[in-house]
Amino acid sequence: MKAFDPDYKLLDEMYQDEYYPAFLVDKVKDELRKVIDLLEGGETDIEVIQETLDDAVCGINDLQQEFDENDSEIETVARDCIGVTVAYILAWFDIPIDTEEAIREREW
Repeated sequence: MKAFDPDYKLLDEMYQDEYYPAFLVDKVKDELRKVIDLLEGGETDIEVIQETLDDAVCGINDLQQEFDENDSEIETVARDCIGVTVAYILAWFDIPIDTEEAIREREW
């Protein structure tokens, strides 16, 4: 079992931008941690991993209204940041899922 890169700062670009409330970025990170936890546990079944990614992305979708209520939104910078983070996670664990497929359930 492989641990996730301890030097990689999840969603760092969003945390650095005051437009995104840190407590909401924390919630996005929590969704992505579910995928990392699964992979750190040694899961290699692509279908199981994709299902967990779908659940995480749907969880992020569900945060859109909360972002709106806090004068923010999941827009270009956030979309790119989340996509890059997912791509990094998949590459770190050598998971052969295309990033676009990995975040296919996104509504942002």
